[in-house]
Amino acid sequence: MGSLVDLNLSPDSTATAATTTTTSDNPPVRNPKIEPKEEPLEFSTPPPHQPQPQLPPQQPHPQQTPITTVISDPNPIFLQKEEHTPSSDKDILIFSEFSRVSEMFRAAFARRMLEGEALNHHQQQQQQQQLFPTPDTDSRAIVSIPEEDNNVVAVPLPRLKKRSSELVRVSDMSPNEQQHFRDVYRRTRRLYDSLRVITNFEDAKRNNLELAMGLGKRNRGGGNRGDSKAAQLMGQNDLWLNRDKRIVGSIPGVEIGDLFFFRFELCVVGLHGLPQAGIDYLPAGQSSNGEPIATSIVVSGGYEDDEDKGYEIIYTGQGGQDKHSRQCEHQKLEGGNLALERSMHYGIEIRVIRGYKYEGGVSSKVYVYDGLYRITDCWFDMGKSGFGVYKYKLVRMEGQGEMGTSILRFAESLRARPLSVRPRGYLSFDISRKRENIPIRLFNDIDDDNLPLRFQYLPTTVFPPFVFDQGSTGRGCDCLQGCGDGCFCAMLNGGEFGYDHKGVLLRGKPVIFECGAFCRCPPHCQNRVSQKGLRNQLEVFRSRETGWGVRSLDLIHAGAFICEYAGVVLTREQAEIFAMTGDNLIYPNRFPERWAEWGDLSQVNPDYIRPSQPSIPPLNFAMDVSRMRNVACYMSHSPTPNVMVQFVMFDHNNLMFPHLMLFAMENIPPLRELSLDYGLADEPSQSQPTEMLAICN
Repeated sequence: MGSLVDLNLSPDSTATAATTTTTSDNPPVRNPKIEPKEEPLEFSTPPPHQPQPQLPPQQPHPQQTPITTVISDPNPIFLQKEEHTPSSDKDILIFSEFSRVSEMFRAAFARRMLEGEALNHHQQQQQQQQLFPTPDTDSRAIVSIPEEDNNVVAVPLPRLKKRSSELVRVSDMSPNEQQHFRDVYRRTRRLYDSLRVITNFEDAKRNNLELAMGLGKRNRGGGNRGDSKAAQLMGQNDLWLNRDKRIVGSIPGVEIGDLFFFRFELCVVGLHGLPQAGIDYLPAGQSSNGEPIATSIVVSGGYEDDEDKGYEIIYTGQGGQDKHSRQCEHQKLEGGNLALERSMHYGIEIRVIRGYKYEGGVSSKVYVYDGLYRITDCWFDMGKSGFGVYKYKLVRMEGQGEMGTSILRFAESLRARPLSVRPRGYLSFDISRKRENIPIRLFNDIDDDNLPLRFQYLPTTVFPPFVFDQGSTGRGCDCLQGCGDGCFCAMLNGGEFGYDHKGVLLRGKPVIFECGAFCRCPPHCQNRVSQKGLRNQLEVFRSRETGWGVRSLDLIHAGAFICEYAGVVLTREQAEIFAMTGDNLIYPNRFPERWAEWGDLSQVNPDYIRPSQPSIPPLNFAMDVSRMRNVACYMSHSPTPNVMVQFVMFDHNNLMFPHLMLFAMENIPPLRELSLDYGLADEPSQSQPTEMLAICN
């Protein structure tokens, strides 16, 4: 593994972080309690209970007797009533008894209210401390995330092992080590996304059942919180990454431009350790020199005084805001603010994650890792609201890749104004010639090759006529309003559909049966996904590394359908003849079973069994893509792909000839190349087929 540089700083304030490796036995420094810098969440939250402000005592009217209510006394005896004078001993007794009973009722009601508030406060504190137990109780670096709706049951948060207080920097990793950490990171995120999709689907299914039975209320808070439940399950199984070290600088496996839909994802991979606070730092009580050290920030527009110019950021410190994110008091140089100042003093680089509003995503905002910055200046200034705030100037370090947010903006411009952004290089704005739902562009700014224009475009696979001979005996569902549990197509899929209500693949299977021509369900049925064609704008481009490649101008969600791998189907006998002529042939049985990785919950569920139903016989056919093909044929080979093959049936019932549908294995940012595992080794030999490589290269 690459070297680990110990960054536990010595008490000498003049030492630099790059050379200091000694530790100190000084006692922890207790910091004043502060509120962390909280960024706006991507879901709505009910306002927490706020104690009523204590009003100043009112002066009684000179001609009235003031009303006195003693709530703290558990056994009140007398309540004075204004402007009432008993007329007799009998009236006095009656009035006294009435006052005693009335005050007992008031006291009991007040005790009930106080006990309820104390219980709610205790439950909130327990929920807050379950996910991230704060060793330094005075740092106030951790806050709980309130639920998005009062009707949503609070998610029990996991008890994670204590975060390490050891600061290290990982450097000098070999290519093999870099690939290893990248693979671990991608597997972790794939598990998180699978859990999130499945738990959201199961929660929605349960809520709909309760609504149908009249036992529940409609959730108006923006959906279920599968993101927090996925983090909970992974935390319970010790699957969060990078908690054994406090890493300064780059996180092994995380690349610039990686994007995340939820703050919990940042916590799971160790990029930013807090689910809501904008400044992640090592508290003073855990630091070897008694000084807090900041490691990462989230720039998400939570403070009105922030200025983001891309390579330069003016970042506002934390604290001093009310519940409406308005500055209402001066900030103090403590907690996260002091940690940023100390990181500037010691030259500690800061990871920057930006919140970016993106339409059409799983959430209304995505979080993009934009690389490392250094704090070059810090000062106290008067903010726009008239209160003093601490400001920090961060400058991006040189020698890094392009910022992910810049790529997102560039992709948005390409979708809207391609020629104004890239006036040269486009060979075609639709190589499908309107055979697809969305045009497919062809771009080459490297050489004069225009190979994709020479082929006839196939929007779907061409099967031999005999494949459809079983059509006369085909069966389908009778669901007129849309398929539901228990219908014929659900039974074909082993009792559950392959997709959620948004068309996201729940888990990979040997084969998925979609509703087809024999079904009576409408076109918007949730079991009709891949047969509807493209959803994202794809682009075939010329690459120096892979020859021809494919990328998307849209953000593709994990589990989302991309396109079909289309060609002309040949029997095995026909394939042997075509292979002699040097035609490019694809053998579906050579694709590895990558579908089994999507929805694999064996790490969190010891009883998990890999899906084996519905089963499919061994495939014994090939596809000719030498003359007619579609966009998928230009996807390059990779032993660590981001796209997988899922066999699907919908237009015929011959299991020997399924469709090859492609789904995303992870969140794929715009303009990142799509890749498939064709079942080839990295170094093809004479005994290994090279037809697939010849397609793209």
